[in-house]
Amino acid sequence: MAGVTDAPFRNLCRRLGADLATSEMLTSDRRLWSSAKSRTRLPSDDEPEPRSVQIAGADPHMMAEAARANAALGAEIIDINMGCPAKKVCNQAAGSALMQDVARVEAILRAVVEAVDLPVTLKMRTGWDRDHRNGVEIAQIAETIGIQALAVHGRTRADAYRGEAEYDTIRAIKAAVSIPVLANGDIDSPLKAREVLDHTGADGLMIGRAAQGNPWLFREIRHYLTSGDILPSPTRDEICTTLIAHVQGLHALYGIPRGVRVARKHIGWYLESMPQGSALRARINRIEDAETQLHAIETALLQPSKEILAA
Repeated sequence: MAGVTDAPFRNLCRRLGADLATSEMLTSDRRLWSSAKSRTRLPSDDEPEPRSVQIAGADPHMMAEAARANAALGAEIIDINMGCPAKKVCNQAAGSALMQDVARVEAILRAVVEAVDLPVTLKMRTGWDRDHRNGVEIAQIAETIGIQALAVHGRTRADAYRGEAEYDTIRAIKAAVSIPVLANGDIDSPLKAREVLDHTGADGLMIGRAAQGNPWLFREIRHYLTSGDILPSPTRDEICTTLIAHVQGLHALYGIPRGVRVARKHIGWYLESMPQGSALRARINRIEDAETQLHAIETALLQPSKEILAA
């Protein structure tokens, strides 16, 4: 979710029912923190608490230093990424690539836990590949070292995001440790949320890609789990108001014109399931200035599709 879960998106998800929204993955190499990309990923005092910052890297000392630096900047939870399958991350022996090196995993977890007086959590996968599902082993090591909670994506690193998530290993991990375990992977509806919780015995859920363009998923799941009722879908007026506020937040965070470019993918996700969504997205993607982008969103959501395409 790097490049997606920035501060405007996290704040929106929290407002719509998420209990916690962890930052985008931040490199443990502090020499890169002065870049425009990294600056937007550092913790901010105006975010709702608790502020959870995710760090990624392969060197225990650098990971410990990154944890200390983020704690000084206001992080209240340090989350270690061992779940990202992206090649540019795994080629640095970071992210889910770490799961094939248990000794290094142990060294990193220990270094970070000892570096900060904060809760440290771990995002991981079920294993390196389908022949090496070592999620249970790593979870037990993590608990022994002092990791406070686990989020487990129900795929191996080799699976990336292909196929359906498998939940049996998450269930085995939950049974093997006493710390909280959050289940992740393909949870895209309130009914699926209930099914995954029942199957895995997990203490909670982590939602990722399914919230892209649909941040209302958090409140829908929360409502269903507490009441058993399905909430109605958001109206077009609510979608429009929410999307405009989201895009304005992106403009403010990144500035113009970068904020306009970053907003395009989010707008596309919101429009994806709508009639003429592809055509609308293509039209909006050609817009270069902020005010025209905001006006196009309002037009796309509050006018009939034929009028929009004729404009």
